[in-house]
Amino acid sequence: MSRPTPRRGRSRLLPRTVRGRSAAAAALAMALVLAGGGGWLYAILRTNLLDNANGRTELAAREVAALADAGPLPSLLPAPRSGVDMVLVLDPRGKVVATSRPSAEPLARAFADLRPQPGQDAASKVLCCSPAMGGERGDVVVVRASPVPGEERYVYALTVLNDVDDATHAIALGLLGGAPPLIALAAAIAWAVTGLALRPVTAIRTELAAVTASELGRRVPDPAGGDEVAALARTVNATLDRLEQAVARQRQFVADASHELRNPVAAVRSQLEVALAAAARPGHRADCATDCPTDGAVECPTAGCPTSGAVRAALADTVRLQHIAADLLLLARLDARVPTGAGEPVDLALLAAEEAARRAATRVPLTVTADLPAPMRGRTGQLERLLANLVDNALRHAASQVEVRAFLDGTAGQAVLEVTDDGPGIAADQRERVFQRFVRLDAARDRESGGSGLGLAIAREIAHAHGGSLVVAAGGGGARLVARFPLPDGHPGKPATARPAGS
Repeated sequence: MSRPTPRRGRSRLLPRTVRGRSAAAAALAMALVLAGGGGWLYAILRTNLLDNANGRTELAAREVAALADAGPLPSLLPAPRSGVDMVLVLDPRGKVVATSRPSAEPLARAFADLRPQPGQDAASKVLCCSPAMGGERGDVVVVRASPVPGEERYVYALTVLNDVDDATHAIALGLLGGAPPLIALAAAIAWAVTGLALRPVTAIRTELAAVTASELGRRVPDPAGGDEVAALARTVNATLDRLEQAVARQRQFVADASHELRNPVAAVRSQLEVALAAAARPGHRADCATDCPTDGAVECPTAGCPTSGAVRAALADTVRLQHIAADLLLLARLDARVPTGAGEPVDLALLAAEEAARRAATRVPLTVTADLPAPMRGRTGQLERLLANLVDNALRHAASQVEVRAFLDGTAGQAVLEVTDDGPGIAADQRERVFQRFVRLDAARDRESGGSGLGLAIAREIAHAHGGSLVVAAGGGGARLVARFPLPDGHPGKPATARPAGS
């Protein structure tokens, strides 16, 4: 039963950078603060304004109730003070006894149901959009009055809440209008502050990306201070120190081992060659590598001596071991050298022609195409080794032909060396792996038909040491390996601003 694929839609909505996430978090935090704080401020302000309006209204009603307790009231009361809109006095049946506004019967019918609860002398209510009030909202307070024992009066005071609504509406608009700029300001500040904080991280990342196997001595900048970024820089530098020391020890071991193997392997090879030469001399047994007479007078004392075929096999293995040791030593030297453009003038076209001349008899035809010189500066011996390794690899896998081309790429300002065969080719996902050391794509190849897996690795290191590149290019039926090198300064084919080699 397959496991469900996790949903990633939500993560795609989030910013991908730390600065973007910090800005988004700051904007969200500011939005929440404004929403919570603004809502709290709006509620507190509105409650305070309503309390003040209710207090004024109740005070006006109690003043009229006090006059009603003192004696008869005139039918038309004076206008109340303190912003109260009207006062109305009703009897228990809802009939108007006195009012500060003529024609108050509609308001009397709207207010008649509002009475104090038993045991209380006052009550209040906010009427919303009453037709008797012209569709406006108002705060109504009723106070019980008893001018004559057994006879009750109800004094109603009304305050229209237009001022309260206008004030709260203005506050709401101010909060809504000010929220977007404040949110944008918080996001901008977070973006800027995070950018300043991450500037050392960017420098560390840039310098760390420039660290390669040939430039392990580079270190990331160490910002001043004791914050997390400075601790990260020091940790990265300490890690690079350990890495450089480990690589140096590894390279030194390979160089020492290769160097120490050269002399004993060379001695073994010499002894095997002498044994083969002795076995081939007249008067000795042809199948014995030791010095045994074959005239029949004396029996060979070493009846179990190795045959010449076994010696030849041992000699072939020794030669192979000698080549591997030499390749390892060369790789160690290439790893330890800083790439430079110094060297002597070299013509890749001439180099290709000389390589073809040295290989007069090959398994498949080897052709060279080089109409014009392809000059560069480098070390002739290393470049010859690069070409020889590429040709060896092509001859090993070619079906019917191998072609070597040397030409100038004027657009890129490069000298190009290209080796092509019509063999099975190299799969696209293996085009980088073939340059790894001791890698052979066909694991079933035997040692006689296959290489050690160091030839292409050495060729690429030589190309890098000369400021160039070596890649497996697409196209053709077989493999096409292309080495590019920068043209020497002052060459007419070099543009004013040449692209880097391998681009």
